[in-house]
Amino acid sequence: MNKTVKLFFTGTALFTANLLYAQNTILLQVDKGKDTINKNIYGHFAEHLGHCIYGGLYVGDNNKKIPNKDGVRLDVIDALKKLKVPVLRWPGGCFADTYHWQDGIGPKPKRPSMLNVWWGNVKEDNSFGTNEFLNMCEVLGAAPYLSGNVGSGTPQELSDWVKYTTHPNGSSPMPELRVKNGRPNPWNVKYWGLGNEAWGCGGNMKVEYYANVYRQYATFMTNWNNSDKIFRIASGASDDDYHWTEVLMKEIPHNMIDALGLHHYSVISWSKKGPSTTFTEQEYFTTMQRALKMDEYIIGHKAVMDKYDAAKKIALAVDEWGGWYDVEPGTNGAFLFQQNTMRDAMIAGATLNIFNNHCDRVRMANLAQIINVLQAVILTKEEKMIVTPTYHVMEMYNVHQDALMLPVTLTSNDYTVGNEKLKAVSVSASKDKKGLTHISLVNIDAAKAQEVVINIEGAGFKLVSGRILTSDKLQNYNSFENPDKIKPVSFSGAVLDGSKLKVTIPPFSVVVLELK
Repeated sequence: MNKTVKLFFTGTALFTANLLYAQNTILLQVDKGKDTINKNIYGHFAEHLGHCIYGGLYVGDNNKKIPNKDGVRLDVIDALKKLKVPVLRWPGGCFADTYHWQDGIGPKPKRPSMLNVWWGNVKEDNSFGTNEFLNMCEVLGAAPYLSGNVGSGTPQELSDWVKYTTHPNGSSPMPELRVKNGRPNPWNVKYWGLGNEAWGCGGNMKVEYYANVYRQYATFMTNWNNSDKIFRIASGASDDDYHWTEVLMKEIPHNMIDALGLHHYSVISWSKKGPSTTFTEQEYFTTMQRALKMDEYIIGHKAVMDKYDAAKKIALAVDEWGGWYDVEPGTNGAFLFQQNTMRDAMIAGATLNIFNNHCDRVRMANLAQIINVLQAVILTKEEKMIVTPTYHVMEMYNVHQDALMLPVTLTSNDYTVGNEKLKAVSVSASKDKKGLTHISLVNIDAAKAQEVVINIEGAGFKLVSGRILTSDKLQNYNSFENPDKIKPVSFSGAVLDGSKLKVTIPPFSVVVLELK
């Protein structure tokens, strides 16, 4: 064989190998959808922690420097409206089980202060309380999710909170107190958490004990058997604690519970979380390993729930999730302020795909947290406000809210680091009420683009358009000096050819396609 021919065959072999490597395939069954992606999967979480509430959402009634309404930042409200925030969990987190709601109502000068023992031993002046939060949710168009104090509170206290926020005028002293505090009509709060992380900061309870505590508190949460029934969410498991789920499903009467919580963070190690912006590829890979565990955990908890609730009446609410790293250098370690890079966009895109694909049981999720804490969608610094890569992913994905989930079958290449492998591609799809089909795709590979062939069954499409979130470096982020470094742009890497859709996804990118 002469040299020219040998080079030809060598080149052909390499080309063929590259093509084989590039063959990710997806089967999209447009006519097989049966489950709806509950918009509350795109929920958020705000805790009295660091600058999430004070300096983030709320700057005070008397602030003249930052435009606000009743103390709530107007730039934050505008940004969150674009995100279409469906539900917002408050006031915690660990803070919830030390919070006594009556300390946060009435004239602000008369509200008692408290020590926030969980997050830095800072003074909490209770200037942002029930009325402020619920009025803000009305402005946002978001349903409030109140996390009740079961750890250090009483059944009476939680029962009174339900009455204060939901009962009609004149029905009891609590609505009278609400009217006295300037709110003539109830807010009709639907979503209620009965404690938070009862296995940890919510009381270090054994699950058998918490099941009885739950039953006690739920009994006194009035109006739960009426037509405007409140939605009660039990403090659920952490990660793969399937025993916790088993006991709650077995021991709590199903007419007393509407959802089980689940908490899972994408953390490399609780003792050494690693930096938020100067991470290595190995640290990125490990973070994505942790993030993709969400699929395994949901499958495991679903299997337990299915044993006791085959009709899937009880929802799974992943009411805390997101990336967790070391705080930014020079900031208060208890305030959990971290930057938000393309790594966080990968966590968000892949996790939301998992939630979408499990929407038969997962019907709420709450990203931790909404502003200035952990995997925030917004960061503030005095008058300045920026949105993060995670914000952009959630905005791109809000086309899935309340849409019909379309089944997808994925065969993905591996993303390999050392001897470890992860699936490079993640996907979910839906059809909205206007008949538009959307496909969200994530390529977590830090170095290689992925060629994806989507085989479409059950529909014919003529047009494809899309947006992409990407950057030239995985560690890139939006800063107060350069707030638009990362933002979605139009995507032209998808080609429709009959019943096949061919897509080229750059490394560490999120793509959302629209098919007509």
